[in-house]
Amino acid sequence: MEHFLMQHPSYSRLWAPVRHFESLHPLANRSGDYAAPEMQSTGFIFVKIRGGFHEIRNAISDVVVVARLLNATLVIPEIQSTTSSKGISTQFKSFPYLYNEDQFIAALAKDVKIVKTLPKDLKGARRKKEIPSFKVPHGASPYFYLHHVLPMLTKHSVVELLIHSGGCLQSILPPPLVEYQKLRCRVAFHALRFREEVQNLAIKILNRIRASGQPFIAYDPGMTRDALAYYGCAELFQDVHTELIMHRRAWMIKRGILKGNLSSDSAEQYRNGLCPLMPEEIGILLRAYGYSSDTIIYISGGEVFGGVKKLIPLHAMFENVVDRTSLSSPLEWDKVYGQEANLVDQYSIPPPSDNVVMRSQAWKNSGPRPRPLPPPPARPKMYNVEGWWGWVAESDDEPESTIMELRTNAHRLLWEAIDYMVCTEADVFITGFDRDGKGNPNLASLVVGHRLYQFPASRTYGLDRKEIAKLFEEIRDTLYQPNHTWITSLRKQLRRSLIDGLLEESKISKSRSFLAFPVPECSCIANDSMKRLVNTSSPMPKYDIPVFSGQIGQCPSWMNVPTSSQSTEETEEENDKDDSASSGLFLWLGNGDQEGDSGDISNKEEALVEDQEELEGGDSR
Repeated sequence: MEHFLMQHPSYSRLWAPVRHFESLHPLANRSGDYAAPEMQSTGFIFVKIRGGFHEIRNAISDVVVVARLLNATLVIPEIQSTTSSKGISTQFKSFPYLYNEDQFIAALAKDVKIVKTLPKDLKGARRKKEIPSFKVPHGASPYFYLHHVLPMLTKHSVVELLIHSGGCLQSILPPPLVEYQKLRCRVAFHALRFREEVQNLAIKILNRIRASGQPFIAYDPGMTRDALAYYGCAELFQDVHTELIMHRRAWMIKRGILKGNLSSDSAEQYRNGLCPLMPEEIGILLRAYGYSSDTIIYISGGEVFGGVKKLIPLHAMFENVVDRTSLSSPLEWDKVYGQEANLVDQYSIPPPSDNVVMRSQAWKNSGPRPRPLPPPPARPKMYNVEGWWGWVAESDDEPESTIMELRTNAHRLLWEAIDYMVCTEADVFITGFDRDGKGNPNLASLVVGHRLYQFPASRTYGLDRKEIAKLFEEIRDTLYQPNHTWITSLRKQLRRSLIDGLLEESKISKSRSFLAFPVPECSCIANDSMKRLVNTSSPMPKYDIPVFSGQIGQCPSWMNVPTSSQSTEETEEENDKDDSASSGLFLWLGNGDQEGDSGDISNKEEALVEDQEELEGGDSR
């Protein structure tokens, strides 16, 4: 089946690797003058990390670099999302709840000394709060650690770092510290391996997706309540969802997370690319580009704010929309969670009030006489139940998290770990939004960075939401009946996003998270490509020139990396030419999946131009 798909004329345009990045290869190895950690350390660093999956991953890679910078011994970080939860399995606690602890220590043995716990005397001092503690700001500089943390570490032999907003070390370091950037890559892409139960379930889900032999698209909507509140996208929703977003935005302003006005022009934010693209819009983009209705689409992300109804249009356009729940069983998830306590939520069944007890006793003691039936007991209010948010209409304060919600927060880390693995391995990755509720890169951005490191030529659409918003404004009244000019413009925009989108990621995301764009520090160019770069008598085709060719070093000789052959290029170019008649067919749901004039590209010359641009990976400039 897969071989048949690869022979189809449209395969190259939809699924083939991006030629610009085929010569890029991952290289995060230590250099020759990189020394092993010194035997005598300056002390112990104990770390508490609070946040979501992407914040935890950023923070762990940063604290390893900090420990190396200070020549300190790192204690396995404590993940507070698990330690603050009630009733999760005692088999896994803190760091091992998500990651393989032994693998982490072994993989970094030549970089940093790591221990599982503090010595007994220091452990007691920490419990008594007798050790210096630092609440680390996001993106702290090396100067902060060398001039503020190191003196206290040397004096007390231990310091505690509290990390609440993800990365605790500035993302872009000076060139002399490039080895520390490579260390970040070794931590994130090699040392941080999920524990066995998580790995096994992710592999099962991947195998089930690929069982049909078809390639698949992973899609991360990025539609979380916090992100929508931070960027002022409330008016894109209706009714209670708008109120919920506004409530969270007010909460952010009150706590200094967000500086700005409570009200915002959501339409203007959307036009500026600061709001997510809706699942319906992503579906239209993919269908317009040529992905058929039977394409497999994996939905990532723990929360799609607005509920399942926001995904209905996407399900209508694509018949094979799946997610982790549809591809796994509750029994399989029980194995991942481990044996958990059977909690009775103290908030779900509140104790009866004194008045209720008194009325009940009075009723029983009133004696036999004609009397009306007693009133039915009041039903307890179930706040924060999925799909119902009644507290918004009754209170300005959001209810405290219930016991079950705290446990769900821990589970969410495991859900996102599965999604992270599936998205990294996907044939195509696309996201509706790449920012979290603090303005930092989210899980989707980390997936982009991991794919660029490990699979640089895989197709990752870095959408320019501002340009996409302009295109959708042109057809807002005829959303399902676009004309030929619109489809052509959209396709050019998506082709540009394969390269220009990553460049934009470099400019915006890298300043906040190194793992979102680990190039050029953790990459190299294949020997064959380097030779062609300097050989003027044998000019290299445009699509073989890496975007960062002037900054990335040559791959070492021991790396036996494959290079693309001319015959392959000719075959794919011929396939694109053969596809020129069918590449413009867009089967719209509104037309009963029948071909229409709006999607029929019959201009042979224009199609060949599009094909050549596709081979090059973007438009000619």
